Amino acid sequence: MVSSRWVRPEVFPLFAAVGTAVGICGMQLIRNICINPEVRVTKENRAAGVLDNYEEGERYAEHGLRKFVRNKSPQIMPSLNSFFSDPISDD
Repeated sequence: MVSSRWVRPEVFPLFAAVGTAVGICGMQLIRNICINPEVRVTKENRAAGVLDNYEEGERYAEHGLRKFVRNKSPQIMPSLNSFFSDPISDD
């Protein structure tokens, strides 16, 4: 009986939102630990000091998602936005 008090249908969207946020944060943390050129986990890599690895940094910064959205409009619904924002001409 006590467990049914915490599992209500109203709480499921909250679980989904928090789960999505935790998933995005976890994905970013794993991405930084695994492929960020400035993060060095092993002792040998940390001993190397500051490296001038511009190519590796460029590959990290220019990832696939950034290349995909580079030439896209920064609007979610551009046709709907233009419908409501463009003035109507009374010709």
